[in-house]
Amino acid sequence: MSRFVDERIYTLKAGQVPVFLKLYEEEGMEVQVRILGRMVGYYFTDIGPLNQIVHMWGYDSLDDRYERRKLLQAAPEWQSYAAKMRPLVAHVENKILVPAPFFKAA
Repeated sequence: MSRFVDERIYTLKAGQVPVFLKLYEEEGMEVQVRILGRMVGYYFTDIGPLNQIVHMWGYDSLDDRYERRKLLQAAPEWQSYAAKMRPLVAHVENKILVPAPFFKAA
């Protein structure tokens, strides 16, 4: 079980969700899962604020997160993907979520 979750919300330019998801599946997902490890969830919005991608990653510690994200940013295949992905994104929001004491992840 992760000690905390890193939630990332990408608000995309209008109409770019299908493009983003296809690009991620084909070029970004493998390297991100391989390096970050624990994908808690990966979603897009359908009701409410539209054109958003929400993904969550579990980590044992802030140091674990820092080291894994540093490795990800240095990976050539991630750099190639990110150069194609960034123009689709209008805004990024990032939160660290701490589980309530009574919550036990499945």
